[in-house]
Amino acid sequence: MNEPVLVTGGAGFIGSHLVERLVEKGHQVVCLENFDPYYPAEMKRRNLQGALSSERVRLVEADVRDREGLRSILASQRVCAIVHLAARPGVRPSLQDPELYLDVNVRGTLNVLAMAREFGVPCVVFASSSSVYGSIEGMAREDDTPCHPLSPYGASKVAAEALCSAYAHTGGPSVVALRFFTVYGPRQRPDMAINRFTRLIASGQEVGVHGDGHSLRDYTFISDIVNGIEAALEASLAGYHVFNLGRGQPVVLLDVIRLIEKGLEARAKLRFLPQPPGEPPLTHADIGKAGAFLGYRPSVSIEEGVARYVRWFQESGEALSTLAG
Repeated sequence: MNEPVLVTGGAGFIGSHLVERLVEKGHQVVCLENFDPYYPAEMKRRNLQGALSSERVRLVEADVRDREGLRSILASQRVCAIVHLAARPGVRPSLQDPELYLDVNVRGTLNVLAMAREFGVPCVVFASSSSVYGSIEGMAREDDTPCHPLSPYGASKVAAEALCSAYAHTGGPSVVALRFFTVYGPRQRPDMAINRFTRLIASGQEVGVHGDGHSLRDYTFISDIVNGIEAALEASLAGYHVFNLGRGQPVVLLDVIRLIEKGLEARAKLRFLPQPPGEPPLTHADIGKAGAFLGYRPSVSIEEGVARYVRWFQESGEALSTLAG
């Protein structure tokens, strides 16, 4: 890949780690970010501080819903691939504002695909989600587990995947859709469970746990997810493909809290709350297809991953800012 890679949502949690990885591998990167107020823009700018010290990264402030803005970017800078991470995240907030989720996640994806086709970008890697599956009883398999999302967020990802398939089969770019399963690690969004629990436990505040604490999630460390994205970029797959990127080993929520307690050397003050709508009791990725096609082999256990996250939390100033706030 001699030409730059365009990463939409490049200042976010996953995006900033991917940008750093691409720079480490010697690639030029165009980082597109609109600094959406879903969480503070200064956190996203801090995410990019390291990457922006490299001359290989160009930050462009733009919104994927602005087709003319995308056209201007691609007209001025030829790219070899697009990793489309920009999205409105969050299952529960999507229940309150479904129109916004459809606008950003569906229309934004449509614009990215249309501009990729117009400018001859050969490959798009699309960030989908385990939320497309909804409630399942066993492992989610890309080819035979039906998608019955429980939230507008999940529905928006199903619709975006359908657009990816349509463009890939009608003269558009080849598309690899990656269904991420509960990604965590340094710089995780503040609304996500491991970040939120760590902050609350560290500051001695009560930790609200939805349900009985025995929900199962396929927690996947950020470096494993970035490995999967990088493999998808390098695979040169023609047409349309869908892969699960998870750990393949669901973990009970209360066990995750115990690992955070261990890392912080503190006890959590738990308060159990009703289970909200839109949240399935289980996510569990069958990662065999990703292993066969992409060589995807997640290597970070939940014990190691939570320990790494807690160390980052304590060493990065996040703990001090939490206690001060």
